[in-house]
Amino acid sequence: MSFPQQGGWAPPPAPPKKFWSGPKAAVIGVSVAVAVAVLAWAGNRGGSSGAFPEATHKVALPKTLLGGEYALAQDLSEQGDSALAGASEANIRDPKGVVGQYTSAGAKQGGVLVLSALYGRIKDPDDARESMLKGAAESEGATVAVPPKDVEVPGSDVTVTCQVLTAASAGGKSSFPMCAWADENTNGSVAEVDPKAATGSPESLDLRTAAANTLKVREEVRQPIG
Repeated sequence: MSFPQQGGWAPPPAPPKKFWSGPKAAVIGVSVAVAVAVLAWAGNRGGSSGAFPEATHKVALPKTLLGGEYALAQDLSEQGDSALAGASEANIRDPKGVVGQYTSAGAKQGGVLVLSALYGRIKDPDDARESMLKGAAESEGATVAVPPKDVEVPGSDVTVTCQVLTAASAGGKSSFPMCAWADENTNGSVAEVDPKAATGSPESLDLRTAAANTLKVREEVRQPIG
């Protein structure tokens, strides 16, 4: 199923080949394209009774994530905003898109982390979180290998839901986890592509670690307004 395009959205450019080359570069390209596409989906779904919350927090892209393990390679937030153009106000008011591609040269050399997030006034965070993952499932180039499930992280004040996506390329199939969170102001997903784990069984990917890393990313990018 193709994904409905919003506001003149176009897939972002493929990542530089110095990070991964050949077929694996295509997998990263898919993960980045999915990250932008899910914003349009999340911005046009949901709606519940009640008032919209006050805007108290935003999302910003720091230069590094996960304690310096990943460094910002591309800021694609402009495309994220384009994806949200004309979004429904049924569940989210005043949304702003934030998309960043991060790369690692440390212990996970060659790895990539893609953050896709929006901030605004979110009436139904559960619906926003679920819609973001549904948008990934409907995006061209990726299929769901492990369906979404809530992953408990001790001490968390929000629910984290994770799934595993598989992207096909000329060299075969590669898989990566995508986890999402949402609160009254921020909604984001984190896709972490590990070159060593990507070609293994989708069921073997560690969703507990992925969920924990997603919460760490949330802590690093979620900032008070003002």
